[in-house]
Amino acid sequence: MPTDALALGLTDKVAIVTGGSDGLGRACAERLAACGARVAICARRPDVLEAAAGAIRKATGGDVFAMPADVTRQAEVAAFVGAVVGRFGGVDALVNNAGTSAAAPFEAVDDTTWQFDIEVKVMGAIRFCRLVLPLMKQRGGGAIVNVTTIGGKAPAARALPTSLTRAAGINLTKSLANEYAPAGIRVNTVCLGILKSAQWTRRAKGDLDAYYREVARERRIPLGRVGEAEEFADLVAFLVSDRARFITGTAINLDGGASAVV
Repeated sequence: MPTDALALGLTDKVAIVTGGSDGLGRACAERLAACGARVAICARRPDVLEAAAGAIRKATGGDVFAMPADVTRQAEVAAFVGAVVGRFGGVDALVNNAGTSAAAPFEAVDDTTWQFDIEVKVMGAIRFCRLVLPLMKQRGGGAIVNVTTIGGKAPAARALPTSLTRAAGINLTKSLANEYAPAGIRVNTVCLGILKSAQWTRRAKGDLDAYYREVARERRIPLGRVGEAEEFADLVAFLVSDRARFITGTAINLDGGASAVV
């Protein structure tokens, strides 16, 4: 049994990670599997998803279930959660990670872009929470982590629609934390700054390390570097674990000190 599993109390817990095929979601799924959790991941691209599941199984020896699902489609979300329950018997942890970055000046954002961002980042999380919360109540408790950004607290100019939808995710976190605390269900959000991920990697030209160093300088990150996906995964694993059983309703900045607000 991995030492991490003993430390965090995640052995045989069932965890769902949305957007789990790549980047931060994949890192999170691998960390949870390494801690002894049984992990279910979903994403839209079947080939990338199954490749990620296979790699996580190989790296951790963990029980990893993968099934394509688009978080903007209620029927697909319901089918995925149903399949997870059929395989594992319930759900103990949910990580609402699915989402992409979309940042533009207000006048450049049309209705289609607004609606898509709301569907992915807000309604996607709502759909999963609506299905998973009753399952957690049946098991006597659980933990949810909604992945948002520091822009949801302190929006920059030309950062729409993401800054608005991430603010909604922070509000959803606190609302659910207040409502479901009596049921033993904890809800927190991780507000991301700049971390190494597939989205940032795609923007790089030439040397990737040099690119990240330049990003850290341009964004004036106090710690002087871009965050690692593994650092995100470590924080999420802690938040869904028994070690964080007195933490709920929090919005934790994971940004190297970049945010103007706490």
